[in-house]
Amino acid sequence: MAHDGQDKAMTEAVSLGDLLGLTGAALAPAEALLAEATEAVRAVVTVEGRIDSAAMDAAQSATHGLAWLATCVESLRQMQGWATRLTEAGQFGEVERLIHQIAFGEYLAQIAGGIAMNQGEIVRLADLGLDEGARARLLTPEVAALIAGGNTQDARLALVALMQERAAEITVGRTGLDDELEMIRDQFRRFAVEKVAPHAHEWHLKDELIPMEIIEELAEMGVFGLTIPEEYGGLGLSKAAMVVVSEELSRGYIGVGSLGTRSEIAAELILCGGTDAQKAQWLPRLASGEILPTAVFTEPNTGSDLGSLRTRAVRDENGDWRVTGNKTWITHAARTHVMTLLARTVPDTTDHRGLSMFLAEKTPGTDADPFPTPGMTGGEIEVLGYRGMKEYELAFDDFRVKGENLLGGEEGKGFKQLMETFESARIQTAARAIGVAQSALDLGMRYAQDRRQFGRALIEFPRVSGKLAMMAVEIMVARQLTYFSAWEKDHGRRCDLEAGMAKLLGARVAWAAADNALQIHGGNGFALEYPISRILCDARILNIFEGAAEIQAQVIARRLLG
Repeated sequence: MAHDGQDKAMTEAVSLGDLLGLTGAALAPAEALLAEATEAVRAVVTVEGRIDSAAMDAAQSATHGLAWLATCVESLRQMQGWATRLTEAGQFGEVERLIHQIAFGEYLAQIAGGIAMNQGEIVRLADLGLDEGARARLLTPEVAALIAGGNTQDARLALVALMQERAAEITVGRTGLDDELEMIRDQFRRFAVEKVAPHAHEWHLKDELIPMEIIEELAEMGVFGLTIPEEYGGLGLSKAAMVVVSEELSRGYIGVGSLGTRSEIAAELILCGGTDAQKAQWLPRLASGEILPTAVFTEPNTGSDLGSLRTRAVRDENGDWRVTGNKTWITHAARTHVMTLLARTVPDTTDHRGLSMFLAEKTPGTDADPFPTPGMTGGEIEVLGYRGMKEYELAFDDFRVKGENLLGGEEGKGFKQLMETFESARIQTAARAIGVAQSALDLGMRYAQDRRQFGRALIEFPRVSGKLAMMAVEIMVARQLTYFSAWEKDHGRRCDLEAGMAKLLGARVAWAAADNALQIHGGNGFALEYPISRILCDARILNIFEGAAEIQAQVIARRLLG
């Protein structure tokens, strides 16, 4: 417990200028702690002067914990940048001040006392090889003041009071994006409110595919060609625009927000690895929505270990390819026109060097005949959530792919081509996570205001308000980390580390928001008729696809230590 004097000192210190001074001063010791932890973990996993994979696996609590520590520190760094930019623009108001204060207070407290990798795994400084001296060096007067007085009940209550006053605003607090991106947000928010949200729960409960009318309208709005260059029929917009669109569509329904992901991944593959002829043939049709793609990578026994893929493609006497093997967790497989298909083409290889990528054409299916193309069959996988495009298992038996549809016209490049898409895919997934979290906040807020218990609205109870406040704060933290990743990508800088962090944190934020919003609903949240039950199911997948949280942490740690 903080002493009254500490609370008073904190209150006096958080005028607009002083708060940014405090949070700015708190960054240096947090960054120093991260540097110290990185060296401590590096010492554990270095064998004969090199980072050793077996040693990393043996020390996963430390290596994955380091990834989470780095994610928290980077989150604070981006929040400081956000607050500084808003201050310079004269837009850092009371809502933003409270969000910033609470975020720093909470994340610094987690860094000092334990970061939740999930509900049952807490990484503490000792797990990273750090002693009490490291913690003492972190706890400078500024850090101690923010931990003591940043995330208080009074601050959370004040934030929720302002959220109720400004309920008409699209986001809780200014995002810091420019007017053009906010206009895009407004356009897609209106579409989601009018065309998606009223029907999403029915689609989920009936386990129905998203209606083609919705897909056609999205195509007309340019969703499938958002980031495809104008010379190929796209809009040529930034990754930041893609993030905003994905965020708002996923806020309506993650299935709709994920439709664009298929085209984003396919277009990125072709742009990065395709021949000029392949770009001219495929990109305009993807951009217009004339053809819908699906990604066919994962196999039943490989999961994230793509280097172990067994599906094989063999060239026939006509120069075409014949594919044999099994794939699983293929999203939107039935009614798509082309598959970005990863298969092994180099015989006797057992790792990623023997893989090639294909643009495999197929005929869209119907409910009665989902896979009419010769050489392929499939069956639906019934899932908890994320239902609007459906998931399938596929089997290929002498399935034909045209010779000209080998991506890039060169064998053995498939894994490298796929790796080039990971940054965009993870940024996009982080954006979807923000949308799901925002949807949970929307539902939790509305229910807490409308539902009365013991003679007053639920929102008047501090722990209910506290849940809502933390949702709003963490959504903004995840937003800023995601926007920064998109900014780096748009400016041609490597951002696999930042994109991975955005995805890692965004997934945790979405799950926490959904879980807490359901808790606010009480027993009603457990009833299928309430949309929050769907949000909980939809949120759960975010920690698994595009790299499970454990894989994501491993990749981040490898980059930090390498």
